[in-house]
Amino acid sequence: MADTQVQTVPLQVKDEQIISPWREAWRALRKNKLAMAGLGIILFFVVVAVFAPIIAPYPYDEGELVMKNKPPSEEHWFGTDYNGRDVFSRVVYGARISLWVGTFSVIGSVVAGTVLGLLAGYYGKWIDTLISRIFDIMLAFPSILLAIAIVAILGPSLQNALLAIAIINIPTFGRLVRSRVLSLKEEEFVMAARAIGMKDSRILMQHILPNSLAPIIVTGTMGIATAIIEAAALGFLGLGAQPPEPEWGKMLSDSRQYIQKAPWTVIFPGLSIMLTVLGFNLIGDGLRDALDPRMKN
Repeated sequence: MADTQVQTVPLQVKDEQIISPWREAWRALRKNKLAMAGLGIILFFVVVAVFAPIIAPYPYDEGELVMKNKPPSEEHWFGTDYNGRDVFSRVVYGARISLWVGTFSVIGSVVAGTVLGLLAGYYGKWIDTLISRIFDIMLAFPSILLAIAIVAILGPSLQNALLAIAIINIPTFGRLVRSRVLSLKEEEFVMAARAIGMKDSRILMQHILPNSLAPIIVTGTMGIATAIIEAAALGFLGLGAQPPEPEWGKMLSDSRQYIQKAPWTVIFPGLSIMLTVLGFNLIGDGLRDALDPRMKN
């Protein structure tokens, strides 16, 4: 009986058939019209912030008193403020400040909160107790009051306002990461990594952290919107950006007494805050739907 030879044919899988979770999430995000609208709003303000010196027709800190509180016109699209400064130019430059404060304060919160959350959730015991109690104490205070207290101690300035906003948002990301670590550290792939002698630092960075990125990204995106509102609130109270910096909240505060005589000095900064926050909230909702498996059909 002749020997039969069985030839194995290698299985060929097209690259198109292998879809990473992030690529799949991007495809789902592109189908979300509201999320794309939010992304468009954010990109618009980013372009405005980057090219502010080109877009703004006048210096944001120079004005003429003879042009005080002039209504919108061809010469001044958004009118002028109580010092005769061009409101459009100040709104354009204000996009730089708001996006800068919102983005970098959230980055600081994410980094600090992630590190503390990883340590608390993975090691537990007294480390978890200490970090969790610190978070509980910080969350016991209204966030804006805690930010006011921090800025009052450090002194009113834009940099101190950024630091205060970063500090008050640390517990949000810390508790989020801690809860993810508590659920992931008992998974089989983590237990297998421990069994082969992998170091805790490698387990945290190569296994637990990558599987926690989705909720961090979603919360961080929405956190930028919250940070922009908090920066505007501090600026409105005179604890954020100082004159002549054109921060939107500070612009609202300086113009509130002219709201009846020159409403455009309040309307345009307020609309800028609203649209920016709306954009980040829309893209945040879209990211949540795209990255959360429970939201998929």
